[in-house]
Amino acid sequence: MAGLTLDVLLLVFGIGVLYFGAEWLVRGSARLAGSLGVSPMVVGLTVVSFGTSAPELVVGTVAAWGGNPDLAIGNVMGSNLANIGLILGLTSIVRPLDVQSRVVWREMPIMFGITLLLYPLVWDLELTGSDGFILLLSLLGYLIFVFQSVGSETPSVVGEYEDFIKAAGDDQSHLHLSDVGLVVVGSAGLVLGGYCIVEGAVQVAAALGISQVVIGLTVVAVGTSLPELATSLVAAARRESDIAVGNVIGSNIFNVAGILGVASLVETIPIRPALLTEELPVLLLVSLLLFPVLRSGWRIRRWEGAILVAAYAAAGIFLLR
Repeated sequence: MAGLTLDVLLLVFGIGVLYFGAEWLVRGSARLAGSLGVSPMVVGLTVVSFGTSAPELVVGTVAAWGGNPDLAIGNVMGSNLANIGLILGLTSIVRPLDVQSRVVWREMPIMFGITLLLYPLVWDLELTGSDGFILLLSLLGYLIFVFQSVGSETPSVVGEYEDFIKAAGDDQSHLHLSDVGLVVVGSAGLVLGGYCIVEGAVQVAAALGISQVVIGLTVVAVGTSLPELATSLVAAARRESDIAVGNVIGSNIFNVAGILGVASLVETIPIRPALLTEELPVLLLVSLLLFPVLRSGWRIRRWEGAILVAAYAAAGIFLLR
């Protein structure tokens, strides 16, 4: 019993260190990008969105490297479900989110398409280095698309990102060593937190007699999604809905293409048949649910946010049954 308590404490400690590591990494990276003349729009769409996925990246890579592939897969599937159902749902319950039409017709299809891309890649029940290379190429294509589309954004959307970066204290014109320090300390925190989470999660799963997939889908997934939750809630409170929604979609794209891409380059990941028949279909269904929700009046209302949370709960019950 004492051993289980220590393992749980290690897991909780890892989540805490991971959260602050991600916060410092995002803040330092955003300030560095701003000092180098990168536009707030690009910083928001890339550094902030992908930086909040850094915990999943570290946990997935450490898990794959340590021979715990189920934890890596479970973390990505669970985090993406939490991003859509839990984070967008809770955020819109706190404050209804207005949605730009381009999110429905541009970002959402990309997120859905990259998630769907997993099917042919894992059909042989393994995710190899060549599969990871394809995923990373799809991520590169998305980044190129983002950079090329920045100039066509409406002034209101550009203004949202400028206000968000300024309010976060990341809008500056001079390079500071403290920002480099934030990046270094944040990165170290991510590595330490990721290691503690993987070690704690593996031991807790073994002690309780549950699979690594289950703990990856639940505790680890929610824990590594805390930076996305914090970013979306702050953006919603400032009435910056585009950032709240864009952060979730960008994070989901990075989770699938970036994290699974890197993890499979580190080590070939064996795939359980349940990923093809249960976890991936559920994630695709919840992702599809966003289309009518976002298209309905171009706003996620409070009752629609409640539906997303309920869908997340139903998905969890189905996957953990």
